[in-house]
Amino acid sequence: MPPVKLASYNIHKAIGLDRRRDPVRILDVINQIDADVVVLQEVDRRLGPRPTALPRQLIQDHTDFEPVPLAANDVSLGWHGNAILVRKGADVSDPQRIDLPGLEPRGAVSVVIGGSLRVAGVHLGLMRRNRHGQLRAVRAALAKCVNPTVVLGDFNEWSPHAGLEEFHSDFEMHAPGLSYHASRPMAALDRIGLSPGLEFRDGGVIETQLARVASDHLPVWAEIRRENGVKSTP
Repeated sequence: MPPVKLASYNIHKAIGLDRRRDPVRILDVINQIDADVVVLQEVDRRLGPRPTALPRQLIQDHTDFEPVPLAANDVSLGWHGNAILVRKGADVSDPQRIDLPGLEPRGAVSVVIGGSLRVAGVHLGLMRRNRHGQLRAVRAALAKCVNPTVVLGDFNEWSPHAGLEEFHSDFEMHAPGLSYHASRPMAALDRIGLSPGLEFRDGGVIETQLARVASDHLPVWAEIRRENGVKSTP
């Protein structure tokens, strides 16, 4: 597997710090990242049938990406606001929606890219005791994966040292940088977890002028590759 660049971005339903909903601006930020795969949070609105804040036709016309089929209806882009964008024509298989426990509705999603890498996206709850249960649910859902797995998303954990213990036995966690609040980054809420067999090569935070106003989170990215000697499962 050649190096892969992945990104995670909480788009705040495309509402920027200027209080304008501007999906084109979000897509411009996504284009700036220049990733192979982009995991999104808060991509759908919370009320009613949860229509997407990023219209499919805009994605088609304005980017080289297409959404992985993860929505449970015809108006959403993802599952509980979690979506995954891949380059047009990418080989995707086994898309999955994962229910997460907690007082507020939460979910996670995953898909196999290129037959060799599973990518999962998460947006965890605001309360740590709920996040522990959600991490266990994600870990259990991914436990049977035969391919190396990367988990990206908004983990909503402010502490740099605690809170993600449920993942420590299965994933090596990385915080590419401070991603929240976009106007004055103070916390690394957006993180990346790698299963055994994957190597973290580089990562960072997108801090362009456009990204600082498009959402309340800044996008994070990572370049990963398979460690030497680790083979794909047929």
